[in-house]
Amino acid sequence: MAALVDASSSQQFEDLLKKAGKSLVVVHFLAPWAPQCTQMNDVMAELAKEHSQVTFVKLEAEAVPEVSEKYEISSVPTFLFFKNCERIDRLDGAHAPELTKKVQRLASSTAVPAGSGAPAKEGLNERLKKLINAAPCMLFMKGSPQEPRCGFSRQIVEIFKQHAIQYSSFDILSDEEVRQGLKTFSNWPTYPQVYVNGELVGGLDIVKELVESGELENTCPKAVTLEHRLKALINKKPVMLFMKGNKEMAKCGFSRQILEIMNGAGIDYDTFDILQDEEVRQGLKTYSNWPTYPQLYVKGELVGGLDIVKELKESGELQSVLKGGS
Repeated sequence: MAALVDASSSQQFEDLLKKAGKSLVVVHFLAPWAPQCTQMNDVMAELAKEHSQVTFVKLEAEAVPEVSEKYEISSVPTFLFFKNCERIDRLDGAHAPELTKKVQRLASSTAVPAGSGAPAKEGLNERLKKLINAAPCMLFMKGSPQEPRCGFSRQIVEIFKQHAIQYSSFDILSDEEVRQGLKTFSNWPTYPQVYVNGELVGGLDIVKELVESGELENTCPKAVTLEHRLKALINKKPVMLFMKGNKEMAKCGFSRQILEIMNGAGIDYDTFDILQDEEVRQGLKTYSNWPTYPQLYVKGELVGGLDIVKELKESGELQSVLKGGS
């Protein structure tokens, strides 16, 4: 079987998983318009040369929605790892070093040489150290924040959400080696487990105590709220255009038209590609009470969309409006 293949249907995807059997399958959920996906395709091509026993699959997320929905793919690029038709790991985002590490680890975990218990344990401890230090605040839980798989995990996710705690998570149900190893490593027998800067904080009871004492925010890092993020983005440059695509390549007709007008105005401006960030795409609609794109901002204030910009151009006011931000 080819080491690097495309899956264009749900049936083809299922067939590839079945054919691979016990061998590792790495599936890249991508979008052809996303440059980071193109970059990660190049990384996959290099990995395919090094790991001939691994099947690398490229799957356009929007073209095969039934597969994307089944595995809760909400952004691209996302990578899923399979063995025996079962998902064993996941990686969200364009993180080439992490993808390489996961492929190396999962591809070599099919067979453990006899009598290698001590080295294997040493290797596991190194891996656990890296995991608990993967983010300033790490939550080891059953399931994911989007879909907790037990009541305790659900409660801790809710607490973190209510207190705007910034954290990353690891699904212990996806990796039995980590699930059992971390209990011994940290001498803590139950889940969920919370780590801050690589140090064990504790489980749900400890987190509840931190909430009651008012110490949770001092212990765990606070997340940047979406409102603060949107404010920072619309004020990133005096003139900001939120559009589908960027200055070099518009991804819709309205964005293309507004680019032509902006470039003709001769005013310095910056762009933000809303197709790259669904949170910003949806959040900005509510924040500015403007339901469509593109959106133009001058000094953090909404000017409007394409129709408004066209009216300003026709009335001869566009230059003065834009210069107010230059």
